[in-house]
Amino acid sequence: QEFVTVLVRDPRTQKEDSWHSYIDYEIFIHTNSMCFTRKTSCVRRRFREFVWLRQRLQSNAVLIQLPELPSKTPFFNMNNPHHVDHRRRGLQEFLEKILQDALLLSDSRLHLFLQTQLSPEDMEACVSGQTKYSVADAIHKFASLNRRFPIEDEEREKGKNDAGSDSESSSSRLGPSGDSISCGCKASPASEES
Repeated sequence: QEFVTVLVRDPRTQKEDSWHSYIDYEIFIHTNSMCFTRKTSCVRRRFREFVWLRQRLQSNAVLIQLPELPSKTPFFNMNNPHHVDHRRRGLQEFLEKILQDALLLSDSRLHLFLQTQLSPEDMEACVSGQTKYSVADAIHKFASLNRRFPIEDEEREKGKNDAGSDSESSSSRLGPSGDSISCGCKASPASEES
């Protein structure tokens, strides 16, 4: 049985400059799904990156009604723990619903959003073929820089050593040559989002 566990947690205030701050959230993914290049990942994203993701997914899946993000209220107070947690829960519910849709899972932007720290501009460039690296390369490079999950590497090595076995780690891993996440992905013109 395939599963995808997503957690949005650990909100942190980040200083943009001396006048502006924002909150970002850690997105943790654990899965055995064939759709994912990496089975565990952890990235940080801010609210406006979620807004960008939803716009991109909607433009590529026009027949699907995407779930809503928590509303961007002018009264949002980043010093109010209730406001921050309400938004965190809304972002988690959004991702949980997105990850249940097979069509949305085929969008490379979603995988780059969840498994790399690329900016929206760099994600667009990557999926439209304007970078020297593929989607799978970007995910593998981020994972190798972010070594929080050494167990996955150990499982992959074990899978290589037990080439004749039916172990899940060797049979479900996708590499750059088996990049299923770029299938069905359409490039769309980037639009400016603030």
